[in-house]
Amino acid sequence: MHEESRWGALRSPSEVRAMFDRIAPRYDLLNRVMSWGQDVQWRKQAAALVALQPRGEAPVLDLATGTGDLALALAQAGVDRIVGVDFSLGMLRRARQKCSQQPAIHLVCGDAMHLPFPSGTFAACTIAFGLRNLPDYPAAVQEMARVLRPGGLLVVLETTPVRRGGFGHLFRWYFGWLVPFVGGLLSGNRDAYTYLPRSTAAFLDVPQLVRVMSQAGLRVEYAAQLMRGTVALIAARRISAPRC
Repeated sequence: MHEESRWGALRSPSEVRAMFDRIAPRYDLLNRVMSWGQDVQWRKQAAALVALQPRGEAPVLDLATGTGDLALALAQAGVDRIVGVDFSLGMLRRARQKCSQQPAIHLVCGDAMHLPFPSGTFAACTIAFGLRNLPDYPAAVQEMARVLRPGGLLVVLETTPVRRGGFGHLFRWYFGWLVPFVGGLLSGNRDAYTYLPRSTAAFLDVPQLVRVMSQAGLRVEYAAQLMRGTVALIAARRISAPRC
């Protein structure tokens, strides 16, 4: 068995769905607080990578769309056909409220591991802070690659572990103690914001994520480590069919 086959979320899909249903009302607020407001800019950077790509008539998929922040950033960047998919009805309710005046965005309840779209449907696929919550990272990336047309772009924005150095110690204190405390205080759900640092610590580092993308038939064209390496923004192009 390959090491990659064991890479996946720390909790089951049903537990993850229930967690996001519970925290949906305060999700946006906590994102701003935890990132010191930088998450807005990161999503704009992700959207800009997509907006630069030729898309023709093909739509863009925003997977694990949550409350719709990245879908809205894509629309604001000039993308005119966006399908936002999430499996949490609580998050989708918030997204529908926020996106109600944006005709470019169509929201769908769906499973990221079994997307309800034919192969080659999308010009691009984005996923922000959702990949580490999926049960099988390599299989999830392969599914995203499947629904991309040849030459289509996958853009991943995700928290990544910082395992070394003095900043790593400081970040682990911030993420492991302060975030659960503040998150619990503001959301009423400390467990969800205890899961966040644990899931980040267990997630792939950038070289591992690049390897998973390569094995899915994607070629990485852009990789940036933001906020002292705590967040990665990676863009990869579909060049071949995913490896089985």
